[in-house]
Amino acid sequence: DNLIHQKAMPITIAVFVNPGSVPPTKPGAADRSNRSFEYDSMGGRYAQFLVDEFLPVALKGLNVSTDPKHRAISGISSGGICAFTAAWEKPDQFGKVLSHIGSFANIRGGWAYPGLVRKTKAQPKPLKVYLQEGKDDLNNLFGDWPLGNQDLAAALRFAGYEHQFEMTAGGHSGNWGGDRLSYALRWLWSDLAPTPAANVAPPATETKPAAPPAWQPHPDALVQNGVPQGTVIDMPELESKIFAGITREWSVYVPAQYQAGKPAALMVFQDGSGYRNVTGRWRVPVVFDNLIARGDMPPTIAIFINPGHSKANPRISNRSVEYDSLGDRYARFLLEEIIPEVEKRYTLSHDPELRAICGASSGGICSFTVAWERPNEFRKVLSTIGSFTNIRGGDVYASLIRKTEPKPLRVYLADTSGDIDNQFGSWPLANQLMASALKHMGYDTHFDWAEGYAHSSDHGGALFPTALKWLWRQEPHQPKVDTAGKLPGDMTLLRQLIPGENWTVVADQLGFADAPCSDADGNFYFSDMKAPAIYQVAATNGERREIAKEAVSGLKFGPDGLLYGCQGSKSRVISIHPTTWEVKEVVANVAPNDLAVGSDGSIYITETQHQRITRIQIKTGELTIVDTGIKLPNGIVLTNDQGTLAVSDYGGEHVWLFRVNPNGSLDGKLPSLTLRLPIDPNGEFKSNEPPPYQSASRGDGSAVDKSGRFYVTSALGVQIFDPTGRHSGVLPPPLEGQPLTSCTLAGLNHEYLYVTNGNTVFRRKLKID
Repeated sequence: DNLIHQKAMPITIAVFVNPGSVPPTKPGAADRSNRSFEYDSMGGRYAQFLVDEFLPVALKGLNVSTDPKHRAISGISSGGICAFTAAWEKPDQFGKVLSHIGSFANIRGGWAYPGLVRKTKAQPKPLKVYLQEGKDDLNNLFGDWPLGNQDLAAALRFAGYEHQFEMTAGGHSGNWGGDRLSYALRWLWSDLAPTPAANVAPPATETKPAAPPAWQPHPDALVQNGVPQGTVIDMPELESKIFAGITREWSVYVPAQYQAGKPAALMVFQDGSGYRNVTGRWRVPVVFDNLIARGDMPPTIAIFINPGHSKANPRISNRSVEYDSLGDRYARFLLEEIIPEVEKRYTLSHDPELRAICGASSGGICSFTVAWERPNEFRKVLSTIGSFTNIRGGDVYASLIRKTEPKPLRVYLADTSGDIDNQFGSWPLANQLMASALKHMGYDTHFDWAEGYAHSSDHGGALFPTALKWLWRQEPHQPKVDTAGKLPGDMTLLRQLIPGENWTVVADQLGFADAPCSDADGNFYFSDMKAPAIYQVAATNGERREIAKEAVSGLKFGPDGLLYGCQGSKSRVISIHPTTWEVKEVVANVAPNDLAVGSDGSIYITETQHQRITRIQIKTGELTIVDTGIKLPNGIVLTNDQGTLAVSDYGGEHVWLFRVNPNGSLDGKLPSLTLRLPIDPNGEFKSNEPPPYQSASRGDGSAVDKSGRFYVTSALGVQIFDPTGRHSGVLPPPLEGQPLTSCTLAGLNHEYLYVTNGNTVFRRKLKID
């Protein structure tokens, strides 16, 4: 009213829309909130809803401009990223965006916007964007809100968008956004206001980084009298099999203290020729000599590896493909090709605590990737000016770290305010996002930040000896976990993990384990499909006994106390009596993979090969196909209130949620849970693109705990989601290389997560309240 009256903005109709929910139809079931799915998801679904469904109803009979310059969209928190997404997807409908404390974090992938915005520099979308953020905003499992908003603002600035970014006081509240709303609206509408506002300030100018001090070598980078000197040996040029047609130069440093036959520590350096240069910025041989002699690090063999180049044409470098690509190819190259060559001459320790890896720029992210992929081989990382940006998808790391069980890594990061800002990202912000994520997850980490400098070795070289001493220090790390940034309803993985609790073996040396389930007392049941046998494991003492000589791929107890199982090999569903263990056929001529049993006597089975979900009425044996279309429907589970059915897609990336109606039919089908996909090691790692992901998550067996979390087994491990479908984190499989088929909550108080993992069954105690 006031701004229109003052002619600071045009006559404007405002429409206020609340987030949706899926109302229950079954008695006792709860509403399923759709807010996060609508607001935090990327893509055009919500924009399409506004344009095709909502606005035609809300604006009926009103004369509203269709010019996108006359149409704005606004929101706070998840509503902020939702507003940006709607305009990003439909700039022909919305030309103005107002976001307060926007959730440009990894709730449902919003961390990726800065990279997407930068790619439009040649042709920016016709958007005018106002962002307000509080300096004390959230830092939680989804991301760091202040840094996320700064990252987006930096991308908008780089790509030439008309935008304003205000960092105010305060946290995750509307107080500060409300305080600045009048200013924000005046600025947003200033191009159309009948009377331009006098108090609209011009965009802030960038502050030039302070000049760095003149570079001088660290005292430990100078040759010192009386210190034994190691030897650098040039190794024969190596042609790789993993990187076919690629060859490279490399060398090895051997300390004077090395004793043949006694395992030495190992440190691998990318861009090795720069690190081995004793008159350059790094001077690794000199620094190693001094620190080893003083006892600040163990006797350590260093490998200096140059990036590869084409054997056919040495001018074609393979550096970015090797260093900037995610996945395990470079780690395999080290472990299968380089290190075995070194071990032909020298004895290296296989203790991962005595293996470090180092690099700068793209060599920095490469070093982190190796340790991330192989923490059982390398546990120390030193990265300076690391390229944790979208050169080849590395900007995802800060988000992955927050939603992956912490790995036993020690990570030293360094960057400066004068580092690069280009089409791939902002190096200063990317490194701050990495440091924030590692700290939040309780890693043993240190971040060295300095003003000024540039994308060079000056800063990293000056602090290199200090970094090495920190990296090789003997004092143990005591993780500090701070979940103060958790909002009500957030179910961070950190809150579930219990210090000292890890996977323990329940049963091993099996043929193939599947079909885990539990009864009301917490007793655990599973099948060895190759035996064949079904076993019960007592909750009180862990005693195991065979209860039936059957192979089943899904087991659940029904409301009648019977145990129901899927036998796809025999095209039937069976029941097993809980005391006599008598086996009966419930229904035949079906192709069941997994099942969920409702309290009303309905059995829902996934018939994976037929791409359908079928309902079985226990009393009558009546079969009804209740859904088709999921690529490979597999795991299936009912929520505690029986109002929602979740079905995982083995061949896709989603878990689909359905509303269960009183008559047993399903509707309200939405891909509400998005599973993390594995990287395709054989895919093409393209420049300025996300890494190549496999199309199939291998989403398999599922479970729900008493707090309503969903657990879904997959290629990457057990993926956990909160009741609204937001991804909480991933627990890697306890047994790598074998299929993780299913899971359940069992044991006393149902506080243990049990998983069937190839030929072994494991369990792990979690906090589930």
